[in-house]
Order: sequence, then structure tokens, then C-alpha cells
Amino acid sequence: MNNSLIGLLGFNIEVATLVIVIIGACAVGGGFCWGIIYLYQKNKKQKAKETAQTIVENAKIEAKTIIKEARLSAQEEALKLKTKAENELHDRRAEIEKLNNAFIQREEFINTREQNLEKKNETLENMKAKLEDSEKRLNEQQKQLNDKLTAAQAELQKIAGLSKEQAKEMLIEQITNEAKYDASVKLKEIEQEYRDNEQKLATEIITNAIQKYSADLTSEATVTTIDLPNDEMKGRLIGREGRNIKALESATGIDIIIDDTPEAIVLSGFDPIRREVARIAITKLIQDGRIQPARIEETVAKTRKDIEHEIKDAGENAVLETGIMGLHPELVKVLGRLKYRTSYGQNVLKHSIEVSFIAGMLAAELGCDELVAKRGGLLHDIGKAMDHEVEGTHVSIGVQLAKKYKENEKVINCIEAHHGDVEFSCPEAVLVQAADVISSARPGARRESIENYVKRLEKLETIATSFDGVEKAYAIQAGREVRIIVKPEDIDDGGAIVLVRDIAKKIEAEMEYPGQIKVSVIRETRSVDYAK
Repeated sequence: MNNSLIGLLGFNIEVATLVIVIIGACAVGGGFCWGIIYLYQKNKKQKAKETAQTIVENAKIEAKTIIKEARLSAQEEALKLKTKAENELHDRRAEIEKLNNAFIQREEFINTREQNLEKKNETLENMKAKLEDSEKRLNEQQKQLNDKLTAAQAELQKIAGLSKEQAKEMLIEQITNEAKYDASVKLKEIEQEYRDNEQKLATEIITNAIQKYSADLTSEATVTTIDLPNDEMKGRLIGREGRNIKALESATGIDIIIDDTPEAIVLSGFDPIRREVARIAITKLIQDGRIQPARIEETVAKTRKDIEHEIKDAGENAVLETGIMGLHPELVKVLGRLKYRTSYGQNVLKHSIEVSFIAGMLAAELGCDELVAKRGGLLHDIGKAMDHEVEGTHVSIGVQLAKKYKENEKVINCIEAHHGDVEFSCPEAVLVQAADVISSARPGARRESIENYVKRLEKLETIATSFDGVEKAYAIQAGREVRIIVKPEDIDDGGAIVLVRDIAKKIEAEMEYPGQIKVSVIRETRSVDYAK
């Protein structure tokens, strides 16, 4: 409709313009044309009016159509919204219904649970009442039993003539004796089973190891005797106003003893290396015949260098003999010094080589690391080469040397545990200790002074007689066995088993000895009578 109006307005403007043009033309052309233009204008207006009316009618029809369509669209939208609202309302009602049902079920469940709890409470109340009744009855029965027990104890004390404490002590003593007897019997059974199963295997392994390595037994002393070609040589060694012997003792650090022994002198000193230097130097001087202070100093200096080479060679030979590779050169040199060390007369280097072989063979038999056992056996006494230079025991010195030259931790444990100073951290250390005992305890391998020997036997007997019930004790077989005779009235058979175990433990704790000591306890009862 608006478009039609706009078109009509545009059309009128065009007509006005035309009229003005015509009027101008008419003004110019005259009044002739006035009539024609008037008629034309009138006709044009009629057509414009008809056109405008037609446009208005069309606009009304179009407006009605638009209104009708809008009304239909609004009705459809309203219907959709109504349907949606009805669906949402239905869903909300269904959800409310569901929640209501769940609430009803929950309420029913709670009611049921409350009923069950009430029943349980009633049951518990009944049980509590029954328990209280039972407790009362038990208390009454306990009181009656206590009364009866008190009366019985009083009657028993009256009959036995013992107090309660005395009877208690007697009962404890009886139970203790029975327990000791049972323990001794069990201990005997365990020891017998151990011996049956283990002794044969241990003996076989050790025997095989000893058979595989057979070494000469040597015994060395702290003095050295040098044979002289004649007694005149003693005077030459002494020299004028004793200058030669003073030069020898000053250069070597060894005491030279010239006594009445024909054609012999004695070298005395605690350092075996110095003693060996003195022996070789004096032997060379005797062979050379030129004995004077200057010659003595020259010969001793040259001999000392030769000994250093021998020490190095001895260490290298020990390493080659045992087949141990990778030792630090300085450690090999220190090892060679053991050639001139002794322990109870046994050469320490030979002892170390022997321990290395025995430990290696024991390790091979038991499936342990043979190389570690041999290495630990060779180095276990390495500290004895440094005793006069470094403070400490030979074990601690050996550990310091091994750590200094980066030895294996297992080898270090073999060194520091072979006298039981620390706990064993590997089985090879146990084997080194066993091999050390085997090597040092073999008959003739070591010797000890008479004084130490007697002291050891006396200490064995003193330890044995320190226990109650021991009548006599005898150390026999060079201290390898101690026999104890006990009083039969004080110690029974079970007590004898416990006693022998206690004595053995005390010997292990208080004494140092090579090998093992057998402890035997003898208990016997003799009955004597005379027929008249």
C-alpha cells in the first residue's frame, strides 16, 4: 500500500511538471492548446484516481492477507508453546512422582530399620541381663573355689609343715631342675645329630685340602749362629780395642755375642731383616779376610741393597707361586718382607702361602670364590711386616695397607676377621680363618717357650676348676685337651652336659690358642664295701 502511494505521488509530480511545460507552451503557443491540455489533464486525473483506487484496494487485500497469515503464524506458535509447556509439565509431574515414590520407599526402609534396631536393642538387653546373671554366678563360684583353695592350702601347709613361700620355692626349684635336664638332653641330641651329619663332611673337606698342599715345616728363632773357620777369626772380628765389633753392631743394629763356644758367634736381634743383613755381611767379611771399619760399612751397605732385592723377589715369587695377579707393586714388596718374619718360630711368608693354598682349596670344595680366598689368605698377615714401623696390631695395620692399595672389600674382611676382631661379611673370610688355624696348628709348625706353655696349661686348669662341682682338672696332650672330674653328688648327668658346654665357652672367651681344645667332663660313682 505504501508503495502504491509513493508511486501515485511520483505520478502527480510528473503531471504537474507536464502541465507547467504545457502552460508555458500554451503561453508561448497561445490559447489554442489550452483546451486540449485541459481535456487531457482531466482524463489523466480520472485515470490516476482509478489507479489510486485500485492500489488502495490491492493494499487492503494485501493487508488482510498479511494479517491473516500473521494470525495463523501466531496461532501455530502459541500451539507449539502450549504443547511444549504441556510436555514440560508432564515431565515435571513424572519427576515429582518418581521423587515421591523414592521418598515413600526411603521412609518405609527407615521404619523397617527402626523396627529392627528396636528388636536388636531388646535382644541386647536380654543378653546383658543374662550375662550379668552369669557373672554373678561365676563370682559366687570363684569365691567358693577361692575359699576351698585357701582351706586346702592351709590344710596342705599344716600336713607338710611348709609355708606358702617355701612350697613355691620348692616347686620352682623342681621345675628348674626338670627344665635343665630336658635342655641338657635336647642339647646332647642336637650335638649328636650335628656330629653325625657334619663331622664327616668337614673332616673330608679339610683332609682333602691338607693333602693337596704339603709344605715343609720350619722353625726359626730370634738368634743366628755363624760358624767360623777358626777361633783366631773371633779376634779379627773384635778388632783392636773392639773397633771392628763396634762397627759391625753400629752398622747392622745387631748384638754380636762372642762367648766360649768354639768356632762360632751368635747374632741376636728382634729384627730378622737386620739379623740377616748382619749374617750375610759377616760371612762375606770372613770370606774376604779384610775386616776393618771402612770395609765393614761398605759391605753392610751393599748387603742391605741385596736384601732389598731379595725381599722384592720373595714377594714376586710368592705371588707367582699362588697364582694371584693384580697386586700393587708396593704391596708385593711389603709381602716379601714376611720372608724375614717369624711367628712362634714359623716363617710368616711360608705360612701365608700355605694359608692361601689351603683357603683356596677349601673354597673350591665348598663352591666359594677361590681367588678371593687365596688372595685373603696370602695377605692375612701382611701387617706383621710393618709392626716395627707402624703402631697398632698386625690386623689393623694389614687392613690399612689393603685399603691404601685398593684391595677388594672381601679381601679386607678376610684380613680383619681372621682373628675374630670383627664379624665375617663373606664365607671366604671364614675359610681364611680356618686355613690360618690349620696351618699354624699342625704339629711342628709352631713352637712356644716353656714359660708360655706352662702358663697356658695352668690357665686351662684354673678355668676348669672355677666352676662349682668340679673336683679336679687336668690339662693333657700339650694343652690340646682338658679333663674335668666332677663331684657326682653335686652334678648329675644332665648337669655334666651343661657344664662341659659352659667351660668350653669360657675357654673360648678368655684364652688364645691355635687349633681346638677338647673338654671332657667325667662323672662316676663308686660304691665300696667289705665282706667280713
